Amino acid sequence: MTTARPPIQGVTTLPARSVLPRLAVSSGTLEALKWMGLVLMTLDHINKHLFDAKLPGVFEAGRICMPIFGFVLAYNLARPGAMLRGTHLHAMKRLAIFGTIATPFIAGLGGLVSGWWPLNIMFTLLVATGTIYLIEKGGIAHLVAAALLSFFGGMFVEFWWNALTFCLAAWWYCKTPNWSALLMGLVATASLFFINGNFWAFAALPFIFMAPHFKLNVPRIRYVFYIYYPAHLAILFLIKK
Repeated sequence: MTTARPPIQGVTTLPARSVLPRLAVSSGTLEALKWMGLVLMTLDHINKHLFDAKLPGVFEAGRICMPIFGFVLAYNLARPGAMLRGTHLHAMKRLAIFGTIATPFIAGLGGLVSGWWPLNIMFTLLVATGTIYLIEKGGIAHLVAAALLSFFGGMFVEFWWNALTFCLAAWWYCKTPNWSALLMGLVATASLFFINGNFWAFAALPFIFMAPHFKLNVPRIRYVFYIYYPAHLAILFLIKK
């Protein structure tokens, strides 16, 4: 007879109907995923803003970015002791600062639905992190606040509730691998069709689920994602101008 694997020490677990294999990704491999997302994001933005989205296959490849970034964030927030170390609060501060810095460049580049709306991916990850933080805090008041934040926040950020749901599902799965979290993640990924117009977001999942099988030695450069995001948009803005 087999028994369910015990939860990671120091991490609050969520209800699960069935336990699945835990994703244990090395720091180097996680960095490799992040760099893959950055490269694809950059190519996607170059294609959109400098080539009128005419480069073949680049738009499709760019749909992989959001699930990759969402997973990396979720994995880090689900690490043992993340709440005690202040990981959530530090991430929210950086996402808010660099998301704000990037906003005028994105608005200047154009291509948004309306003026400044929706807010860029940094704010999407900010709302997801804030929602997860409130859920981690526990208690009825915090859970209600988490629901309100995700509902109203989803109105204003890139990829809307679809991305928030994916981030929450990824975090839930990383904390307590189970069928409910997996199904939630798959549904969220499929729902990105209504934004992307295709199912290319699913192409991110093989990279995510294969990541534990590779031990890549990619060094972590602190704050590179936060700095790179507004920086590359500023460069594109100056080129386009």
